[in-house]
Amino acid sequence: MTDEACELPDQNPTTDQIRRILERSRVVAIVGLSSNPERDSNQVARYLIDHGFTVVPVNPQEHEILERTCYPDLLEVPFDVDVVDIFRRREAIPEIVDQAIEKRAKVVWMQLGLAHNDAAEKARQAGLEVVMSRCIKVEHARLRKPSSDR
Repeated sequence: MTDEACELPDQNPTTDQIRRILERSRVVAIVGLSSNPERDSNQVARYLIDHGFTVVPVNPQEHEILERTCYPDLLEVPFDVDVVDIFRRREAIPEIVDQAIEKRAKVVWMQLGLAHNDAAEKARQAGLEVVMSRCIKVEHARLRKPSSDR
């Protein structure tokens, strides 16, 4: 197995912790957000916008996505970010985590299929919460259902 092989998360927040993260977070920077409406990142961004989140596109190849200014990296975002949602290849995760730490984000969220335990541990040591291999859209939709619907 190479270093770039898929990993399973060594730990993840509980359902209650994820609920708390989503309830207190308002600004989500999506690193790797695509302007292509058929891509998962774009669909997740539109869902989050529709549910009251401020979405910040981060993609050096774009200037604007979903009528929002797009930034080349996290450090160029001129305001605070609550959640850094990662839609990039696994090998890009450590650098993104370093930027999230420098940016003083509260949460690093690696989308479904993404996990990087070493980078996650570094983020936790810096005081950030970490969610790995979960979709923020799926988790939000699941947790916002009234208890009578479960």
